[in-house]
Amino acid sequence: MSGHEEGRAPLGAAELGAAPGARATLVQFSSAFCQPCRATRRILAEVAGMVEGVAHVEIDAEERLDLVRALGIEKTPTVLVLDSAGRIVRRAAGMPRKADVIAALGAAVT
Repeated sequence: MSGHEEGRAPLGAAELGAAPGARATLVQFSSAFCQPCRATRRILAEVAGMVEGVAHVEIDAEERLDLVRALGIEKTPTVLVLDSAGRIVRRAAGMPRKADVIAALGAAVT
């Protein structure tokens, strides 16, 4: 997962379409026929359930092309890890490993 994205406005409930987590948010961009998106959904939901104050928000990339373009999302699944202020602290394209998600959360929940 790549690191901090400086200069980008924080993402909040208005952009995400759901309430962000109190400590961190795992944002998943998915598309309807994406097989790896299903596995990614399970991984992120499991990790979010393990850490108090962490939310998992899934966004349909086709329905939110404005956000996809603004964030430079090029493929699904893409996962963004947001800190408590809504800043992107990590980004990964493709299905992440559970251990990588947990490590990325460590950077967000400091």
